[in-house]
Amino acid sequence: MKRLGVLGTMVWDRIYARDGWLEPIEEWGGISYALAAAVAACPEGWEIVPIVKVGRDLEEQAWEFLRSLPGLRLEPGVRIVPEPNHRVELHYVAEGRRTERITGGVPPWTWDELAPVLDGLDALYVNFITGFEMELETAARVRIGFPGPIHADLHSLLLGVGPGGQRVHEPLLAWRDWLRCFDVVQVNEDELGWLADAWGGDPWRFTAEVVGDAPRLLLVTLAERGAAYVASPAFRPDPLTWRVGGLASLPPIGVSGAARSGRVPVDRARSGGDPTGCGDVWGATCFSRLLAGDELEDALGAANRAASRNVEHRGTSGLHLFLQGRIDS
Repeated sequence: MKRLGVLGTMVWDRIYARDGWLEPIEEWGGISYALAAAVAACPEGWEIVPIVKVGRDLEEQAWEFLRSLPGLRLEPGVRIVPEPNHRVELHYVAEGRRTERITGGVPPWTWDELAPVLDGLDALYVNFITGFEMELETAARVRIGFPGPIHADLHSLLLGVGPGGQRVHEPLLAWRDWLRCFDVVQVNEDELGWLADAWGGDPWRFTAEVVGDAPRLLLVTLAERGAAYVASPAFRPDPLTWRVGGLASLPPIGVSGAARSGRVPVDRARSGGDPTGCGDVWGATCFSRLLAGDELEDALGAANRAASRNVEHRGTSGLHLFLQGRIDS
């Protein structure tokens, strides 16, 4: 049995103006979307290990949701903490655009906490749902101490917290050091632009300059236009061969040789619906399919289809079954 760790934050969403609804909707969000997608897409013979901290105020609801997903190994990585769980208010203001406000105080993971959880894992998917999942020093120790492939959705690492908990763009000053911690880096088009601004150049030239031994693959989600990738010469189809033997130190950014790139369009774009969690579903599906042995563009295609299907579902309850086509929305 191989094991995929899924590290992120279960946030309790309160969503306004989603899909035309007048009344706000409350439900689990954040890493819950990625967990459902990983369950749906992971290859046979793999087990999912959630790595989450949950505030005691939502402990009962969190266990209920986690136990509704098959194939999860809950004991190693679920921690209940006394601090209030993170809660997020999402206000949709236009197609795919929203404002976000966060409250709560779940603390970040430390290396000493993570080391025993990572022991025995074969691969690690990290999604910075809040941006507070771990500090840079911890991420660096994870990269050196964990010999398997690591996929990271940077997401809220590029967001700060303004007055009243409002999420606002904040430059990631140590972006070079962060990128060195991961094999696969996922961003959306806005996030790519923010990173390129910090670098001081064109976004797509930036992608070709930064891929190397780490990250060896940079993925950019493009909403209804699908997704693009830039792969370094160090990229090989089987992620489990990337870090055999581990690392003595963090690898440098960039590598000599030509990167290859491409874009995989969406088979059928969906209009309307609920875009919440699409990036999370996309990333967990893509990494799961790479671990299953899919070719790179096939994995991106599967991720596009899963994210498009997610638009037709509401929330995370039953999402894994919907993604597998076993139930209707």
